[in-house]
Amino acid sequence: MQTLTYGKDDRIARITLNRPEVMNAINNEMPGEIAQAVARADDDPDVHVIILSGNGPAFCAGYDLTYYAEANGSNNVTQDMPWDPIKDYRFMWANTQHFMALWRAMKPVICKIHGYAVAGGSDIALCSDMAIMAEDAQIGYMPTRVWGCPTTAMWVYRLGPEKAKRMLFTGDKITGKEAAEMGLVLEAVPSDRLDDRVEELAARMASVPINQLAMQKLVINQAIEQTGLMQTQRLATVFDGITRHSPEGLNFKARAEETGWKQAVTDRDEGTWDWTANAPLPRRNR
Repeated sequence: MQTLTYGKDDRIARITLNRPEVMNAINNEMPGEIAQAVARADDDPDVHVIILSGNGPAFCAGYDLTYYAEANGSNNVTQDMPWDPIKDYRFMWANTQHFMALWRAMKPVICKIHGYAVAGGSDIALCSDMAIMAEDAQIGYMPTRVWGCPTTAMWVYRLGPEKAKRMLFTGDKITGKEAAEMGLVLEAVPSDRLDDRVEELAARMASVPINQLAMQKLVINQAIEQTGLMQTQRLATVFDGITRHSPEGLNFKARAEETGWKQAVTDRDEGTWDWTANAPLPRRNR
C-alpha cells in the first residue's frame, strides 16, 4: 500500500495513514487503500478491534489541494465545462463508500485524532465508530464555505440538526475539547495522554468476543441506517459535485491556480473573498 500502513498487535489491527509530508492528505489511492485495510482486518479471525490513526503532524488534512485544486493535478474533482455530473458522482461516491468501509466493518473502529482532522479528513474520522481527540487537535469542514459538501453526511448523525448547521454554515474548525463537549467525538484528552487512552479503550473492547462486538455494532448502525443514511449521502455527494462546478466553485479553483491553494484557502476560511464576483469582499461585509 502506498498511502497507509497495516499492522496487528494481538487482537488489535492498526491502520495508519502514512503521507506525513502532506499531513496525510487524501489522494486518488488513499480511499481504496483504507477499504482494503479494513477488509483485511475484518477478515482476520484474530482481530477484535481496529485503531485508525495518522503518521506525522496530523491525522488527515483533507484532500490534497496541491493535486486537486491547483492546475498541476487531476481533473477528477473539477472538470472542464460543461461538466458531466455522473462522472463526478462516480468518483466521489466511490470515495464515500471506501470511507464507509469503516462504518460497515464488523469490528469496532476507534479513530485517534491528533493535529488536524479537517475537510475530507473529518469524513474519514466520522465514519469510524468512535473518535478520541487530543484536546488541542482541530476538526472541521471548511469547504462548506465554498467548494465542498461533506459526502458522508456524518455531521448531522453525530450532532443533530442544529449543531450540524452551526458547523456547516460557518465552516469553522473546533478543538478536540470543544468537539467532545458538543458530542461530535467520544472524548478529548491531553495530547500526551492520547495514545494511552486509545490503547486502554481498545484493550477493553478487545476482551469481548468478536460476535458480540459485531452484533452490537450491527444493531446500533441499523438504527442510523433506517433514517435514510444512504439517501442522505447520495444527495450530499451530488451536491459536493455541484459546489465544485458552481460559479463560486470555479472561481475558487481559478484563485487556487492563480495564487496557490494556500492563499485560496486563506481567502475562504477568513471570509475575505467574494466568490461570486471573484474579488476581495468589502470590509463591511466580512
